Amino acid sequence: MIICQFIFKPGAYDDDFHLLDGQIDAYARSLPGFRGVETWYSEDKSVVNATYYFDDQASVRMLSSFPKHLEAKGQYQRWYDGYQIVVSEVSASYGDGRLQHVTNTSDT
Repeated sequence: MIICQFIFKPGAYDDDFHLLDGQIDAYARSLPGFRGVETWYSEDKSVVNATYYFDDQASVRMLSSFPKHLEAKGQYQRWYDGYQIVVSEVSASYGDGRLQHVTNTSDT
């Protein structure tokens, strides 16, 4: 499994942001290797971590080359006060089964 964390400080959003963000999210969810997404916020809500889970690197490449993603990436300074991407390969994920987690479902 591949985890892509998009960690950012939100800035000022506009209609263009919301349109592109929705298109990118819908595309990510349509990919055959998409497993789920979680969003976390720092305690003071000043930093966001949107974490996408994929089965394989091929799906990550498809998302990263999606034209709307490239368009948004080229304009990120309009909407974010800083960002960092972390891509990780997971070698194991386990628990007691009582938490529904994105790694166990694609209905998130």
